[in-house]
Amino acid sequence: MIARARSMLSDGGLTGRAMRSTLFSIAGFGGENVLRLAGNLVLTRLLFPEAFGLMALVTVLMNGLGMFSDIGLRSSIIQNERGADPVFLNTAWTIQIARGALLFAITWFIATPVSEFYGDPRLEDMFRVAGLIPLIMGFVSTRLSSASRELQIGRMTVLSLGTQVAGLLVTIALAFWLRSVWALVLGGLIAPTLLTIFSHVVLPGNRDRIGFEKGAAIQLMSFGMFIFVASIAGFLVNQGDRAILGKFVSLEDLALYNIGFFLATVPLMLNGKLVEGVVFPLYSRRPPARSAENRRKILKARWIMTGLAISTALFFGAIGNWLVVLLYDARYEGAGPLMVLIAVAQLPLIITATYTSLAMAAGHSGRFALIVILDALIRTGITLVATANFGVVGAALAPFPAVLLHYPILIALTRRYNAWDPRHDLFYLTLAVTCAAGVIWLNWDAVGPVLTALLAAG
Repeated sequence: MIARARSMLSDGGLTGRAMRSTLFSIAGFGGENVLRLAGNLVLTRLLFPEAFGLMALVTVLMNGLGMFSDIGLRSSIIQNERGADPVFLNTAWTIQIARGALLFAITWFIATPVSEFYGDPRLEDMFRVAGLIPLIMGFVSTRLSSASRELQIGRMTVLSLGTQVAGLLVTIALAFWLRSVWALVLGGLIAPTLLTIFSHVVLPGNRDRIGFEKGAAIQLMSFGMFIFVASIAGFLVNQGDRAILGKFVSLEDLALYNIGFFLATVPLMLNGKLVEGVVFPLYSRRPPARSAENRRKILKARWIMTGLAISTALFFGAIGNWLVVLLYDARYEGAGPLMVLIAVAQLPLIITATYTSLAMAAGHSGRFALIVILDALIRTGITLVATANFGVVGAALAPFPAVLLHYPILIALTRRYNAWDPRHDLFYLTLAVTCAAGVIWLNWDAVGPVLTALLAAG
């Protein structure tokens, strides 16, 4: 068995590259989250909780601007048959630079009204400095996207981890010196700057130059038009809870939610990393509708990935409150019950995670946009109502009913690609609900008062 695994890993074909990419994706994800956790533990002891609430709002804004202007350049390079053409790549890089400059300008102009909306003038200057990040990232090399296209994740992983280590060390040094939220803002510029520089030096591939070909631009923009719409919806799906919470709860409560969310969603993010780095390219190269063999292999991979992610999510939920008490000081212990609730509420998201990218891999960006838009409408509506009435606890639990309501829509589109596996979904949903009840019972001393207060408020 070991010999066979070595043989498959050393294989130069698509299977070997996919396996190596999977291992590097897991290793990179693990390394990134170890760094994030280590940095979080150090910084929470140097800075006050309110600082993390402020930074959460800055991060939401920057992620929102990035997603609102996402025109799918990376996905286009991976999916398009011209993805290795230097002319196509140079056109993509030029558009990327223009996008980064536009985002910087938008950030500068909206900083004042956004800070007024949240009622905190400190956010204005923080937003404007953070706006340098998309400007810098506009110059990142297309070699990153090309490496993903060819499932060559190794150097990307090393590059990403190395730049994050440097950024974290600088941020910690700034926190020692400044003892203010500005350490987080200024430190956040380091990793993107280093990634941009070294993406042109470390990775092999096209030497990016300013260039523009009308045909390539039309292909990029036509494919990216629906991704642009989907990314706006994606912001509401992935960041909407914190954007909504920032209006309804205190910065301290937002910081507690952010810590609980970060710890609880590690399995979901790992699953998403594998879908993005491995499953999406595989869907593109070997669509399940093309042959029974393709379908069989992809469904088998889904069973394994979902089982791993569900097991990890349940484990994180089971130890959630204990872990927060162990790692953080008393100011942050309120994140423990939230971590437990977020972990169990995210389980349906893990089960359906691999369906969404099917349409994109097939080049049907319009269908992909429709899926994400409907998901955003459902989830944002439920999150808004739940948060307005029940605060952070409502936001923590909102994903569970939202995914169940979105599921019939998702499956109606998934069946077009011969990829729906009802046995997989039913088995893991039953397992998730049963085990989630056990996780809550195990943490009842911490979670019970929170849920009791929720029911009383209802």
